[in-house]
Amino acid sequence: MHHARPFVSAKSIYVLGQVGDLLIMGSHDGGETWSDPVQLTRDGVWSGAPTSVVVHDGRIHLAMEHQAVASTRDEWPVSRLAPVVLSASAYDDLLEPGAWSFSNKLTFADALGETGPAHVIGSPFFKPGLTAPHNVGDRRMMEEPGWLETNLVRIEDPDHIWFDPTGGTLHLLMRAHTGSTNMACVLKAVRSPGTNEMTVSLERAPSGNPMLYLPLPGGHLKFHIVHDPVGRLYWLASNQSTDSMTRPEKLPQERYNLPNNERNRLVLHFSRNCVDWCFAGTIAKGEDQRQARSYPSIAIHGDDLGVLARSGDALSASAHNGNLITYHTIPRFRDLSY
Repeated sequence: MHHARPFVSAKSIYVLGQVGDLLIMGSHDGGETWSDPVQLTRDGVWSGAPTSVVVHDGRIHLAMEHQAVASTRDEWPVSRLAPVVLSASAYDDLLEPGAWSFSNKLTFADALGETGPAHVIGSPFFKPGLTAPHNVGDRRMMEEPGWLETNLVRIEDPDHIWFDPTGGTLHLLMRAHTGSTNMACVLKAVRSPGTNEMTVSLERAPSGNPMLYLPLPGGHLKFHIVHDPVGRLYWLASNQSTDSMTRPEKLPQERYNLPNNERNRLVLHFSRNCVDWCFAGTIAKGEDQRQARSYPSIAIHGDDLGVLARSGDALSASAHNGNLITYHTIPRFRDLSY
């Protein structure tokens, strides 16, 4: 099972992931024993990453990405991924496919059809394809812009511009593949009144203009956001970029992909509103560019914050394909806010 994430319901622990279609398995005894995997979908290609799970009004919400048509070549089809919000009652047997509801499917290409290309922010930063001098063989390639690896957040502050007093709105913050750094993509999912059906669409500024991007430190790579109800802050683990303006052909041999794909510095931020982020500190740092500390998953445990990372040492195949999983504890993490 790929891209699997664990989460807790009212009575059980579950792990949901994919092998093309979505699978789920459960444990009713605290993780001692597990059910066989159950297939939830039969409709194509799914992907995702372990990202946030939101529990609200007795319902569990998470997001995976659906790709309607399989790739026809060796490509990264992020422009055709549709983030789908899955939801279910925390009191149901989530091994039953009928317990789950699925939102509509909105791809990045669909969003561009509504907003038009984002030329004024320089996206894509590099020209897609193998075009010299920016790309060096097949090691430095820019795919078409897109989004992936969706986090769900609920705006809790009644004074927030996007606060929904009905509690029926979630926001989708996604890794933005643009070739640049420190931007995420944003959508919203709104529950239809009297139902459990969620509809994903573009968010809008108070002016009425649609929004496709938000500033977010490390939003160009996989990140993880959790909300702390005690301190009423959002906490973000992501990668820190330091040299994204280096010419691709000048990068060291051990550097993975394009300049915005720096993976060896994992850092922590906090925010009151999921837009303005304050730096809290460095979680971990690899010794060189090959030794990644990336793809974080985070969870609050009492006064501490636990961080799991896809990592590597000097023997890793690349910064992308690491050979370690590292676990980091940040004691009394709330003391880092200011």
